[in-house]
Amino acid sequence: MRRAIALGESARGRSAPNPNVGCVIVSNGGRIVGKGATAAGGRPHAEAVALSQAGKRAAGATAYVTLEPCVHESSRGPACTDLLLAAKPTRVVIALTDPDARTAGKGIRRLRRAGIEVTVGVERRAARRSLGGWLTRLRLGRPRITLKLALSIDGKIALPSGESKWITGEDARRHVHEQRAHSDMILVGRGTYMADQPRLDVRLPGLEMASPRRALLTRGEAVDGWETLESPRDVYRLHDVNDLLVEGGSATATAFLGEDLVDRIVIYRAPIIVGEGKSSFGYVGLDAIGDAHGRWELVWEQRLGVDRLEVYERVRGS
Repeated sequence: MRRAIALGESARGRSAPNPNVGCVIVSNGGRIVGKGATAAGGRPHAEAVALSQAGKRAAGATAYVTLEPCVHESSRGPACTDLLLAAKPTRVVIALTDPDARTAGKGIRRLRRAGIEVTVGVERRAARRSLGGWLTRLRLGRPRITLKLALSIDGKIALPSGESKWITGEDARRHVHEQRAHSDMILVGRGTYMADQPRLDVRLPGLEMASPRRALLTRGEAVDGWETLESPRDVYRLHDVNDLLVEGGSATATAFLGEDLVDRIVIYRAPIIVGEGKSSFGYVGLDAIGDAHGRWELVWEQRLGVDRLEVYERVRGS
């Protein structure tokens, strides 16, 4: 299942509006005979790719899939449950039940009725995190929004002059490009665009084609090649975006936090002290320290060369 999750993660940022699913087919002898991830644009699905690769070897095998196989009909391709029924694996292992009402347990029931053993919940938490963009869009009607910040020890994003290149080192900047490759869209504010003229592309060997769509938060004129959001709440009209990466400056970060639209904060913290400089945020709607506690959970941290990566997730009710 961990291999299947890794495959699904490789498709994150390219599968929208569909979920980034991974699938691995393992023979009775323990050999991987098929593997796949949701293709760019959402089709073919991961199961279709893996089963096509496995061919007749899928009969009697075990299929590991990160999300319950779909059952609904589509003009774009067959339902994955039907493909599995035709392939006749002995067992199907599923990380997450599909919350989409069109499937929502129906795929599991059909497989079991056909005599196929089904196990649900293996590596559920890891799969939920990988599929978080699609799950967020399904639950909240908008993309999962990640705010990226490069900070000094004292929480500054730039000198008073606005100079910010480069706060972090090469390892951290490489990691930023990996985050971009796993996003459907990157957004900055008009101020950042005017000051830095950012390319917002992916500059890693072999991943150049994974550069996401670019968007500006602005009420001003549109920029050729960029999409425009007039306010943070315009994210609710992004029905073909699962993961949105916000890389804008302090004003843009504050706008999204003020609307409580940020689901993840990715901080690259450099071992430098700036002193007087530009702060990361302005007023975000909190008037008491007590109200700030319990809103964010540290879910990951690691060293990136001389810098430190911290990933926080917004704590929300179910």
